[in-house]
Amino acid sequence: MSAKPALFAPDIAIFGAGAFGTALAVVAARGGRNVLLWGRNADAMAAMAAAGENAAYLPGARFPDTLTPTADLARAAAAPVLALAAPTQSLRAAATVLAPFVRAGAPLVAAAKGVEQGTDCFVTEILRQAIPQGRPAILSGPSFAADMARGLPTAVTLAAETMEEARTLAATLSGPGFRIYHSDDIRGVEIGGAAKNVLAIAAGVVAGAGLGDSARAAIIARGFAELQRFARALGARPETLMGLSGLGDLVLTASSAQSRNYAFGQALGAGTPAAALMTGGKLAEGAFTAPALVGIAAKHGVDMPIARAVAAVVAGRLSIAAAIAGLIDRPQTSE
Repeated sequence: MSAKPALFAPDIAIFGAGAFGTALAVVAARGGRNVLLWGRNADAMAAMAAAGENAAYLPGARFPDTLTPTADLARAAAAPVLALAAPTQSLRAAATVLAPFVRAGAPLVAAAKGVEQGTDCFVTEILRQAIPQGRPAILSGPSFAADMARGLPTAVTLAAETMEEARTLAATLSGPGFRIYHSDDIRGVEIGGAAKNVLAIAAGVVAGAGLGDSARAAIIARGFAELQRFARALGARPETLMGLSGLGDLVLTASSAQSRNYAFGQALGAGTPAAALMTGGKLAEGAFTAPALVGIAAKHGVDMPIARAVAAVVAGRLSIAAAIAGLIDRPQTSE
């Protein structure tokens, strides 16, 4: 990489140097922005800067000259746009560390999908509580970090409190091959990102159990019906769920082995106990989201039998065979 001023003015700071945070930083930098990629481990960030890539999480994705890894939290927090790419269950802790450095009115783009265990908070609610002076937004949609880093065509949705703000943030974070649509339906976008992970586990279970593509298609379709019922009860707009952050993300996540949630479900369906799958390795966010999603649904009187079965299987309360039988034997109804 060519040299650049040590104290250049950043346009964007990405907090979280995992695969997705790194991919988002690479894409934004390719779009011509000065980007800071923040991680808490100073040695790791220095190694990234020296190597010009994140060899641990996204090997081969070379950093553009305008991307700088850093462990300087104050410097990163001074950027005009802040994006938090921590997993949902770690987001509150990351936001709490960042909060003292965030200026009033700073846009905070959450690049996480899920519901927080113990609080049942969606990701923008976590940010509102942890960084009350900021303005939360949500980025979600069908996007694998490896595809983004390779420059393959990817489209997602960014929702903010106003369409003008969403449009501005979308333009700021877009890059070559990375198209961002804008919306002001924050709740709809984050519901799509959270629920699809749970449904992807169900689709993976069907595949892992060898039940065939017809059964997997049925699970995806009926799961999407659950997602729509849930979203409607929480005030989301139907058209949001028919878009990238709902149907689009579900189709991707419930059909590809690249998806951690789908792979988690496949392993469950093949007979691996959930407890063994949750003791290390790659995080399957849907395993944590499932019980929270089911709890919220119950409070709003929404029937989500597929999500409920996933939550019970993950908790060890229900076998795969019993879960499948329970879904098949449900009373017949109209679609």
